Amino acid sequence: STTNVPEDDAPNRYSRTDRTTYSRYSRDANSSGSSLPSNALEKRIEELERELAKERQENARLMKMTQDKEELIGKLKEEIDLLNR
Repeated sequence: STTNVPEDDAPNRYSRTDRTTYSRYSRDANSSGSSLPSNALEKRIEELERELAKERQENARLMKMTQDKEELIGKLKEEIDLLNR
């Protein structure tokens, strides 16, 4: 397997980047005088963060499935080798 990242590490990988991104958006919203009220921007950020969390969970689930399938393939290859002998 080329990806041996534990499932628990996947959501934690992005936490520092998220905080940086969130603080950047907060600064931009406060200083730029954008057309959307800051409350609407905060709601949008929260919505996007929830969506991002769901996507990360799905990504972690798919990575786990991939690892399980790779393990099964390895076991089946070993069994084929034994049968061929």
